[in-house]
Amino acid sequence: VCDIEVPERLSFSYEQLKRYHLVERCVHVPAREGSEEEILLVHSSEHLEVAKSTQTMNEEELKRVSGNYDAFFFHPNTYRCARLAVGATLQLVDAVMSGKVCNGMALVRPPGHHSQRNAANGFCLFNNVAIAAEYAKLKYGLQRILIVDWDVHHGQGTQYIFEEDPSVLYFSWHRYEHQEFWPSLKESDYDAVGLGKGKGFNINLPWNKVGMGNSDYLAAFFHVLLPMAFEFDPELVLVSSGYDSGIGDPEGQMSATPEVFAHLTHFLMQLANGKLCVILEGGYHLKSLSESVCMTVKTLLGDPVPEITGEMAPCLSAVESIQNVRAAHKPYWKWLMYEDTSFLQNLSTKSHLLKKANTNPSTEQESKMTNNDETVKVERFLELHMKNILFPMPPIRTATTTDSKGSAHLLPVPVHLVKEMDKTEIKALVSGFYADLMKEDKTLLSLGSMLAILDKILKKEVCNGIAESPTAAVSVAFALRHSVRFGFQRVLCIFVGDMQIIPNTEDGKILMIHICEKERFTFVLNGFLLLLKDAEGNDFFSAVLGFILPVAYSYQPNLTVIAVGPNRSLGISEISLLFALLQGLAESRIFAVIEDTEINLMQSVAKALAGASTPHFGVYVPPTQEKVNEIKILRDQFQQEWKMLQCSGKLSI
Repeated sequence: VCDIEVPERLSFSYEQLKRYHLVERCVHVPAREGSEEEILLVHSSEHLEVAKSTQTMNEEELKRVSGNYDAFFFHPNTYRCARLAVGATLQLVDAVMSGKVCNGMALVRPPGHHSQRNAANGFCLFNNVAIAAEYAKLKYGLQRILIVDWDVHHGQGTQYIFEEDPSVLYFSWHRYEHQEFWPSLKESDYDAVGLGKGKGFNINLPWNKVGMGNSDYLAAFFHVLLPMAFEFDPELVLVSSGYDSGIGDPEGQMSATPEVFAHLTHFLMQLANGKLCVILEGGYHLKSLSESVCMTVKTLLGDPVPEITGEMAPCLSAVESIQNVRAAHKPYWKWLMYEDTSFLQNLSTKSHLLKKANTNPSTEQESKMTNNDETVKVERFLELHMKNILFPMPPIRTATTTDSKGSAHLLPVPVHLVKEMDKTEIKALVSGFYADLMKEDKTLLSLGSMLAILDKILKKEVCNGIAESPTAAVSVAFALRHSVRFGFQRVLCIFVGDMQIIPNTEDGKILMIHICEKERFTFVLNGFLLLLKDAEGNDFFSAVLGFILPVAYSYQPNLTVIAVGPNRSLGISEISLLFALLQGLAESRIFAVIEDTEINLMQSVAKALAGASTPHFGVYVPPTQEKVNEIKILRDQFQQEWKMLQCSGKLSI
């Protein structure tokens, strides 16, 4: 009866993980059956007894019991498989919470997020992720758990279980089409925000048309999920990881390509001290599913994130949905307190639904033929696409130079030491092309270490690097010009602190963002110098998530350079998080130039570059109205140029 939720979903995914040599790099956690007590943390005893009774039923009896539920199909082995899915999920939670592993993925079926306290639903018998959340609260005393459900269907089972519970923040995006798409529930819309004490802790982001792509998913993270998640400050993140929201899936009909799941995973790894459990839900196009699983696992292992593809501009329907979620949740979240939020009427898709209603449906056979053709077409596309986006991993993750002060050995993580260039080499390189930047001898001396690391990054021999410089602004000007000369077409440079930026002469090839205490620079060069004044404390989240990340993803740099100077308004934990978040860009190529040689800062940046989890931020304090307004003005000014800004503030489309 059911021809899409099949065992090949697991075997294809596992084989692809082996092809990419990812299985051998993972710690294997043995599966076990979930106990009845564990299942009863979420489900009723009646539901458990019905499920148990199906083990000895004949085909007619199984059909009869299955008919009591919406889109669920029993088999004599279903009960045992579902218990294994629960147990495997809990084994992963134990491994992560005990510190045996940093993070992990449970490849399980049947999925779970549709199943309710007293009912199987939509291929799901027991709610694996909901049981995991209750189990973690009970066993480890957790008080804040984030569940991110990126499956293309709404996990209404998870919503019903936690809608009155403020200890679980549940986020789901899902194909909705104004309640036309299964499960076709009013409570799947953006205005279902939770009940009682749980108000504000249920976030539904409805997609009202098919074809949502990478930029729509990223915009949802930048403008809804990530700000809420950082304010919520979870102790554990669970992902209901359905890949039917990926390209080619017959259920979802979305356009997002596998690498977007690497980016989403990378962002979630910055929460909860890196404690992240990804649990398989849906995903019914075997090639799309298996490639997306591999992208997720590669990221969990700390591999550099592939560059995102596609135009970085969310569609109007996505913008409308995101705006409505923000408006619905404004009463409950501090970060939304001073944001411009208003409800939109989803005009871009209402007319589309009318057309759809007046269209004659094709016959079932025609539809199946079209689906088969589409499956083959997507398989061919993905074969080529993955070859294009996957790149050889540099043999070395993070590099620095051997310096006269010997501070490299104080760095807390293994960092590769690069030999400095000698003076003769530097002088030969500097003469002519860079002569205008050389004003002092000490600048020339500091270039030896900076250039040695930069060359390794440009040649892809190392992934990222960190250099000390007494004159960061000059070193960065040199690095930017050198990178463009090397052939890089888009370089993102972020200055943190008080420094005199040297104007670049490479029109359009360098984008500069300056986070400083005083607005000392009043010029904008070719529209490519942006100023962010004093983004300290929790104003930082408003600046980074609401502005820097959307601009950076719109720009899609080949290299990111971050310069940290004196009198900076950002603390060490903010700077570390900035480095961590920006590793999603430019195949994780980041070059850090640090003028302030405070060893704590160097250690923290080195940790972030090496992939360590982000330090805890402490109690969330809302951004000030003044800072929110400043970011809003910047967004309004630049949203035509950088389309990823268009999901917040005023729309000008």
